[in-house]
Amino acid sequence: MVINLDNFLIGDNKLTILAGPCAIESQSVLDETADTLKQICEKLDINYVFKSSYDKANRSSINSYRGPGLKKGLEMLHSVKEKYRVPIVTDIHTPEQANIAAEVADILQIPAFLCRQTDLLVAAAKTGKIVNIKKGQFLAPEQMKSIVQKVVDSGNNKIMLTDRGTTFGYNNLVSDFRSIPIMKQFGYPVVFDATHSVQMPGSNGDSTGGDRRFVPLLANCAMAAGADVLFFEIHPNPDSALCDGANMLALSDAERVFAKCKEIFEVIRK
Repeated sequence: MVINLDNFLIGDNKLTILAGPCAIESQSVLDETADTLKQICEKLDINYVFKSSYDKANRSSINSYRGPGLKKGLEMLHSVKEKYRVPIVTDIHTPEQANIAAEVADILQIPAFLCRQTDLLVAAAKTGKIVNIKKGQFLAPEQMKSIVQKVVDSGNNKIMLTDRGTTFGYNNLVSDFRSIPIMKQFGYPVVFDATHSVQMPGSNGDSTGGDRRFVPLLANCAMAAGADVLFFEIHPNPDSALCDGANMLALSDAERVFAKCKEIFEVIRK
């Protein structure tokens, strides 16, 4: 299935990328990232959706940075949307947030740990927005079929499914690229999250670690496996980021990584 978003199609013969900082830190970081990534995607002829989160509710520590919150965060995302004319994807965590976030976001994202929460899925579906469901690290790809059905039964078939790695023992994830063709069988665009897939959950004790060296490799592999969309968390200076810095891609590396991914995507599509 192909999904129409603004002036482009998701799941067609043109690569779509969802990318931006993990959590909203400041308007300046949002603006720099959105402006640069939009220019890169226009240059490479890639569909672009800006991503950032007003709240990262699943943190290792209660003291970890989460973001500016729903109201302020959506105001900042709205500013990006208007200034750079880009669609927006952001996470929601409770059913009550769905309609509020939908006033700004074009795609509502269901976090991996919440992907089985029926009330959240139903609320997202009923907004009529595109719903991007991240496959839980604890689920087999086949199990996403019943999750998809919850959204469809709620009257919405604008669905995307994201693979973001699978739990592999303690403090580690592995990317099983069989997940991509398996989930594509359900008939919806499949996204590969190249940055969360290199996380090492809880490996730092009170924070999550990661290894961004492997982000380009995994993104390339996902393109070869037939993914329709790529998801990256990107920051001007990941080492100083307030959230998920260890697995975020540096903004300066984005064009090189995107270009190679597009090259593989187009070979596979042929």
